[in-house]
Amino acid sequence: MFGTASIIAEYCASNRGWARVAEEWNMKLYTSHQSTGAYRVRIALNLKSLAYEPEFIYLGEETGTDQRPEYLSINPQGMVPTLIDGHRVYRKSLAILEYLEEGYPKPSILPGSNRDRERIRSLSQVMVTDTDPLTSPRVLAHLRESMGLNGKACDDWVLHWTHESLRALEALMADNPATARFCHGDVVTMADICLASQVYGLAQQGWDLSGYPTVERIYRNCMEIDAFVDAAPRTQPDAIASE
Repeated sequence: MFGTASIIAEYCASNRGWARVAEEWNMKLYTSHQSTGAYRVRIALNLKSLAYEPEFIYLGEETGTDQRPEYLSINPQGMVPTLIDGHRVYRKSLAILEYLEEGYPKPSILPGSNRDRERIRSLSQVMVTDTDPLTSPRVLAHLRESMGLNGKACDDWVLHWTHESLRALEALMADNPATARFCHGDVVTMADICLASQVYGLAQQGWDLSGYPTVERIYRNCMEIDAFVDAAPRTQPDAIASE
């Protein structure tokens, strides 16, 4: 499904930020270029310079999941990301980001006071918990199969909820003095990881983001950072091999 193993092996042998010699891998990440959640975790691992072994998962276009029994035994939802650190398994991108922050705190993606961290988490959830689930392949498949929505109706559904979240995010950041080069201050936080992972796909599809100038500016700032670029979906071996 990903093309030849040699393509992926050759890519992993390159000097990409996350690529490491196998003996140095302490973590294993089940990942896919199709998943925004996996993109979030790859960014965080890169920012924290954590070596990991990538295991590439093909997600069905209709469900956005891998229903193979061997993968369901690791993640019963069949979704990615799934992170293995030692003998423990961690699921769900935001939970994994929190785990990485607590276990590997430098550099911090949740810096500052409890008030700072609340704002960072709040901005993160606008894009992840309020938007991502509503526009996921399995939700769209249910709308088509169980509710009879056609392709245009599903597209309108995605447009509506995506614009709702972008409007909210712009309003929360545009006039807030805490917003600077990034979502909260001048250092990358979990909010920037979540913003970039969602906006990336829109930018790749040619969306006009001019109505959300703060969101667009911060996204562009993020994409000047190697940790974001090297983790980007189109640079992943499974994306390259599937072309």
